[in-house]
Amino acid sequence: MGGDRQDYYGKHGTPQKYDPTFKGPIYNRGCTDVICCVLLLLAIVGYVAVGIIAWTHGDPRKVIYPTDSRGEFCGQKGTKNANKPFLFYFNIVKCASPLVLLEFQCPTPQICVEKCPDRYLTFLSARNSRDFEYYKQFCVPGFQNNKGVAEVLRDGDCPAVLTPSKPLARRCFPAIHAHKGVLMVGNETTYEDGHGSRKNITELVEGAKKANVVLEARQLAMRIFEDYTVSWYWIVIGLVIAMVLSLLFIILLRFLAGIMVWVMIVMVILVLGYGIFHCYMEYARLRGEAGSDVSLVDLGFQTDLRVYLHLRQTWMAFMIILSIVEVVIILLLIFLRKRILIAIALIKEASRAVGYVMCSLLYPLVTFFLLCLCIAYWASTAVFLSTSNEAVYKILDDATCSLAGKTCNPETFPSSNESRLCPNAHCQFAFYGGESGYHRALLGLQIFNAFMFFWLANFVLALGQVTLAGAFASYYWAMRKPDDLPAFPLFSAFGRALRYHTGSLAFGALILAIVQIIRVMLEYLDQRLKAAENKFAKFLMTCLKCCFWCLEKFIKFLNRNAYIMIAIYGTNFCTSARNAFFLLMRNIIRVAVLDKVTDFLFLLGKLLIVGSVGILAFFFFTHRIRIVQDTAPPLNYYWVPILTVIVGSYLIAHGFFSVYGMCVDTLFLCFLEDLERNDGSAERPYFMSSALKKLLNKTNKKVAES
Repeated sequence: MGGDRQDYYGKHGTPQKYDPTFKGPIYNRGCTDVICCVLLLLAIVGYVAVGIIAWTHGDPRKVIYPTDSRGEFCGQKGTKNANKPFLFYFNIVKCASPLVLLEFQCPTPQICVEKCPDRYLTFLSARNSRDFEYYKQFCVPGFQNNKGVAEVLRDGDCPAVLTPSKPLARRCFPAIHAHKGVLMVGNETTYEDGHGSRKNITELVEGAKKANVVLEARQLAMRIFEDYTVSWYWIVIGLVIAMVLSLLFIILLRFLAGIMVWVMIVMVILVLGYGIFHCYMEYARLRGEAGSDVSLVDLGFQTDLRVYLHLRQTWMAFMIILSIVEVVIILLLIFLRKRILIAIALIKEASRAVGYVMCSLLYPLVTFFLLCLCIAYWASTAVFLSTSNEAVYKILDDATCSLAGKTCNPETFPSSNESRLCPNAHCQFAFYGGESGYHRALLGLQIFNAFMFFWLANFVLALGQVTLAGAFASYYWAMRKPDDLPAFPLFSAFGRALRYHTGSLAFGALILAIVQIIRVMLEYLDQRLKAAENKFAKFLMTCLKCCFWCLEKFIKFLNRNAYIMIAIYGTNFCTSARNAFFLLMRNIIRVAVLDKVTDFLFLLGKLLIVGSVGILAFFFFTHRIRIVQDTAPPLNYYWVPILTVIVGSYLIAHGFFSVYGMCVDTLFLCFLEDLERNDGSAERPYFMSSALKKLLNKTNKKVAES
């Protein structure tokens, strides 16, 4: 037996040796993974430099404000278009051109206007009437009515037709409405094209159908915003209720964890038993019916799956499968009963630990704040990088022109040779770009920006895990709980993590960030390959995505346990990861049982909290109940505050249970270390609770009195 035990430990590492001075998280520790700490600091300096460069060259106005054909912003204060906030398209039908997908710009003149047109007019009908002053505001700035109609329309000085429009995202889109089931623009069915001929308005409608959909989306967004303005007070109350319920659930787990687990196990057994009984009754009922004895092989594959329910063989297969599952669960309960009891005892102990370190429940707010900073810096840098290009002008022509798509200068284009070769062309703003070294490096800078976001976000999460692990480990290794618990364990653990283990946290976060950025690139390549018909490439891409997904999950699991070992022993990342992995491998069955039991309890808790708050919100916002004298405010969509409360409740419950889950994992690793380090003697007493010692038939021997 001794040889088998030595061989077992040889495969799964060596347990920690007994250290008489070890009384919990080591305070006299040194800095770990200093190189990674230096790399992180250098990367942060580089990240700040990228942000400064992006903020120097970028211009967020390119995202906020629309741009006319000359690359000038609409509605920007301090410019000549300050009082013209909307962008007007001369011929929006041309926006349906494939050129839009390539150049991100409609091949039609665009100008900034004070307001969108509100009536139907053509250039021919308005030119010699009193409506021309109104029409003139939709022509290019400085337009003088000294050309013929054909010349004006050829040069793109004025639009051929005005249609009633509505602003959407500061752009004028035709106002579409339904008349007798037909989509129409205004009250007209035809319009003049500038050459004297009248065309069906259907062409214009087809070019603006999508705009109507977006307009309806904007109206929906406005109504949702109105609902938030009148219901935010009650939404906050609902979230506070979710917070109180989450706290109560964690406290009740100390007393009800065992009952909930065993009740659920009994319910699963009863449900499976009923399933077996139902399958047998269906199997007996079909006896003697015509066609029920046909085998599944003879029937073959049928698109209507209900056909199989008329076969006795189908119910027999269901009954056999459920019976096997039932027997397996019962056998697992028989052989793993003690391990389930240990898992329940650890969960109860975690509830006590959280009760003694209550400030740990507030730490997710710190993590949330730091993650918000990371997200804000990443998003702002990404926006500035994407808007740090220069205005590029291109020759646009809806007719056949060999020079279409070439770059041009709007100042010299009217007198250039290109203008003579393509008389119907326009030198129009196309997009923001550039050919300098900086512009060529923009893609790399965006990738670096995304990579640093992953690295810093993972570092923030790692800092939270090490901090919580250090606080809860201090609780476990206190011989007399809570008397021997150090003062301010959470703040002490936070200080140790930053002072000594920034490099180790950076190391673990770096490994995870590399995997995550690879996954992002694979998703990008997958989107690019969707149009391809290469089945092998699609298969390879699917395999790579699956492998890296599994790798990310494994690294997260390994990092989490490595951070616990770092918090306890102060070792570097690689040593901690190795020791944690082998410790878990030596207790793999206990790990599996504890993981599934805690997953079930957390799922039950989230469903209970989210369901309770969601049902309460539903009855309140649908005016089915009243709270005191107040009632729910009138809403456009009652589901808006209900969904907000449900999602918010889930996030709050997840935040509370993430702390609780870290507590369970930390106590579990400490429990395994306690079993391997100590033997219950006076020199090496167990630190586990009395409930755990009772389950394992362990006792601490008292020191013999002299």
